Amino acid sequence: MRLLNWYVTRGFLLSFAMAIGVLTFAMTGANMVKVLDFVSQGIPVSVFGKFMLYILPIILTFTVPWAVMVAVMLVFGRLSADNEITAMRACGVSILQIVSPILLITFLLTGLCLYLQVEVGPPLLGKSRSMMSLAAAQQPLALFEPGRPLSYKEGSNEVVICIDDKIGDNELVGVIFCKTGPKGKIMQKINAERGTIKVNEKARELTITMFNCIMTDHSDGGDQGAERAYSETFEFTFNYGKEANADRISTKAKYMTQRDLMAEIRRFKALNQDTTELEVELNQRIAFALSPIAFLLLGMPLAIRTNRRETSIGLFISVILAGTFFLSIILCESFVKFPNMYPQYLLWLPNIIFQLLGGIMTYRISQR
Repeated sequence: MRLLNWYVTRGFLLSFAMAIGVLTFAMTGANMVKVLDFVSQGIPVSVFGKFMLYILPIILTFTVPWAVMVAVMLVFGRLSADNEITAMRACGVSILQIVSPILLITFLLTGLCLYLQVEVGPPLLGKSRSMMSLAAAQQPLALFEPGRPLSYKEGSNEVVICIDDKIGDNELVGVIFCKTGPKGKIMQKINAERGTIKVNEKARELTITMFNCIMTDHSDGGDQGAERAYSETFEFTFNYGKEANADRISTKAKYMTQRDLMAEIRRFKALNQDTTELEVELNQRIAFALSPIAFLLLGMPLAIRTNRRETSIGLFISVILAGTFFLSIILCESFVKFPNMYPQYLLWLPNIIFQLLGGIMTYRISQR
């Protein structure tokens, strides 16, 4: 029996290791491209390494459950296709005995995911964001990315800056300056052919000078009443140090540990304030962390039923199931603005449905 368990467990561990390696690399790809772009603009390579380490725990909370699903689909699909499960059961070995080592490993992985989700991952994710903001503040030109709006507060108004391209260390091409009011209404818009940047590192300020400007003033009404004018230059100052400090001071719920979230929930309740957003964040973390169990319970009977050796079939089914699970939780989370729908409890529906279906299908297979 030990030899049989080791045979199944070894196949699972090998498939799991390959799956988690590929999935983790794929999920870090988008972040790597963005940070490498900052590195090319002068941010130290060490910042890139720290950033990747900081976001790794959160990425693992997604890739570990997914890798469990992939490994289960591949291993049990092959065992079923080769009639090995039939042979095991003919020798008196039950489904529970076959899957018991993998079930134990999955419980350990669930504990790891829970620890990463509620304690380690969120604060490190917050550190990664603060670190990139601070690094960008030390290399302010990295703040400007072609096609990506840069916004900051100016009193009760908001200023949005967008550029088409950058040339050298301080030249901008196709600069758009837009100021909006508290309700999002456009107050002023300026289009310029080009611009230059002057950095005051001591005061942590950027002075942007725009040339050949078309200025549109919307303060008196809509587009019909807008006043247009031409100016050779327009200059404004952006305090990038203040913006970076503001990001570090404010701690969002998704960057808090479980203890901080619980304390914040108690504080909100004492003040008779709505705690839905905080409860959704807390329940979402736990629901994600428990997903390896749901994936195992549903993936194993599906793999046995499909009865296929092809890797592509197992991968396709695992992608569909994992995508459905994660998207369902994200959809339930989107109801956070509707507390009457109790989104903090709706988050548990994917786990409940997957585990119920998996339990029923496993029971039916065991009774054959």
